Amino acid sequence: MKIPVPDVLLPADELGRVHFVGIGGAALSAIARIMAVRGVPVTGSDDNDTPFLAGLRELGVTCHLEYAAEHVGDADTLVVTTAAREDNPEVLEGRRRGLRILPRSAGLWSVMAGCQVVAVAGTHGKTTTTSLLISALVAAGGDPTYAVGGVLASTGHNAEVGRGDLFVAEADESDGAFLVYQPHAAVVTNVAADHLDVWGTEAAYQQAFRDFAGTVDRDGFLVCCVDDAGARSLAEHAAATGLRVVTVGEAADADLRATDLAFEGSTSTFTVVRGEEALGVVRLRIPGRHYVVDALGALAAGLELGHGFDGLREGLEAFAGSGRRMEAKGEAAGVRVYDSYAHHPAEIAADLDAARSVAGEGRLVVAFQPHLVSRTRLFGAAMGEALGAADEVVVLDVYLARENADPDVTGRLVADAVPLGSSSVAFVDGLDEAAEELVARARPGDLVLTLGAGDVTSVGPRVLALLGAR
Repeated sequence: MKIPVPDVLLPADELGRVHFVGIGGAALSAIARIMAVRGVPVTGSDDNDTPFLAGLRELGVTCHLEYAAEHVGDADTLVVTTAAREDNPEVLEGRRRGLRILPRSAGLWSVMAGCQVVAVAGTHGKTTTTSLLISALVAAGGDPTYAVGGVLASTGHNAEVGRGDLFVAEADESDGAFLVYQPHAAVVTNVAADHLDVWGTEAAYQQAFRDFAGTVDRDGFLVCCVDDAGARSLAEHAAATGLRVVTVGEAADADLRATDLAFEGSTSTFTVVRGEEALGVVRLRIPGRHYVVDALGALAAGLELGHGFDGLREGLEAFAGSGRRMEAKGEAAGVRVYDSYAHHPAEIAADLDAARSVAGEGRLVVAFQPHLVSRTRLFGAAMGEALGAADEVVVLDVYLARENADPDVTGRLVADAVPLGSSSVAFVDGLDEAAEELVARARPGDLVLTLGAGDVTSVGPRVLALLGAR
């Protein structure tokens, strides 16, 4: 559902009683948590009992597990997820009453109001980069408020209220939300075509990031990874407008570079170089080249905010990951099980490369669930091609989220595109079948990895239970 951003935005303490339609999602639950901690009266509804709801209930937030008009109660404001259907009874009730109805972007702006905002954007890696930045800032002596699209292992939450005026936020481009925030500073990890169901063309998608850079405070800064062609182009454009740009990456011309990269098991080690000066070595507890670049972006932002390298490094090295980003779920019968949110071909390729390092001598057994009909229509073949890096592949049907099914666009498009001879492939109907297929294929020493932005995350625990019983 497309909810327009109102012409006049209000801070959270002026919204009255706030009801969240889709409160169980990563974005809305984070906003609701911040409001509740600050004393704003909050309620919400969702059709799924997601992991985010437990923490909200602990704060006294009423979370209904279905949508119904009466759940709106005496709310003055609705904050609505983009996944809501046009016939959602709570939105219809809000319109009938003439209530203030906000998209999530306006809801997030309301809790950012009055803060110094650092917004982290990009096609891939924004959750991890945001989480790394939060961890680094806390270790360096900062106490930011934050809202991120995944649970931080260190806190168990996707949002917290800090004592200072700094606010670190993951800024999502999928529906243009990131154009609302007007941040002091921003980090852009990469710019690769996605969400073309919203933006229409790759050129329009790239222009959205240019527009985002244009919203950054002229006294602030933009961090861009110039290893990525799209982010490099953005950096050049932003610099030409007079915005201070700090570039990061392995590229020789980056302002902050990673050199001497080494990967062993679940760790990534690299040297940080600024100009001709080696600042020091960083040893991450997460695997993969893409996470090194994410850490560089977080480090650059922390340095620009005035923190010292040693404190920031301490936070980066202490970072134990965030939910659904190469998250270890457990081990049974000699098989390790991981889960990741990857749902774009580039993300799949990066996570499989990282998983190879973790798997060591073991094989890589992967289950993938395509997310969105529109994305699968455009990138299904590329998804299958990327999955060819695994030894065994199980593909589920498309997770529909906010779209209707299309009989011509199913997970079969992905399964059929996995290169023959490089992987053994199965296409299955559901979550239980996927778990059973993974267990049938996995051997002691193997690594099982579930990939996708939908409910495939529930397959890992099922695999562990089956392996334990075996």
